[in-house]
Amino acid sequence: GLVIDGRTLEHVLHDSLQNIFLELTEKCRAVVCCQATPLQKSVLVKLVRNKLKAMTLAVGDGANDVSMIQVADTGVGISGQEGMQAVMASDFAISQFRHLRKLLLVHGHWCYTRLTNMVLYFFYKNVTYVNLLFWYQFFCGFSGTSMTDYWILILFNLLFTSVPPIIYGVLDKDVSAEILMELPQLYTM
Repeated sequence: GLVIDGRTLEHVLHDSLQNIFLELTEKCRAVVCCQATPLQKSVLVKLVRNKLKAMTLAVGDGANDVSMIQVADTGVGISGQEGMQAVMASDFAISQFRHLRKLLLVHGHWCYTRLTNMVLYFFYKNVTYVNLLFWYQFFCGFSGTSMTDYWILILFNLLFTSVPPIIYGVLDKDVSAEILMELPQLYTM
């Protein structure tokens, strides 16, 4: 790992040393910045996100972390003794730092699989309906007549767009939480 303080970080963030610093951080498993200003934190996250083309996650518990959380792709705020500013600016809120592991490994995995399956479901639903309209046009000689009443179309979209995703989102868990916590390698997939 690499530990760097705020004064050293100030020198590193200048254009001349950025590439060297990024090469060094790529070789480390963890980089910890201590005593950094809010501006330095946000610039560092932006630098890693833009130059390394990496997804960034920022975790903070106070008002000094708000800019870093907002710059990151995903921000996690920890409600603590420093107030609720970080929580209000974040995408996700947790009560203690130890819950971060479950947020990433379990809920992150479930959210990703649910979203990907929902995209496939919406493509399937729309292709099915458009395919039906396409073949109906051959039947009616491309006259542009409506195949269904508007209320049937609204009911179709309401039933097939809202009910199955809600049921699927609540009930679908492809892997149990215990297995996801025991095997963090599943997160990389």
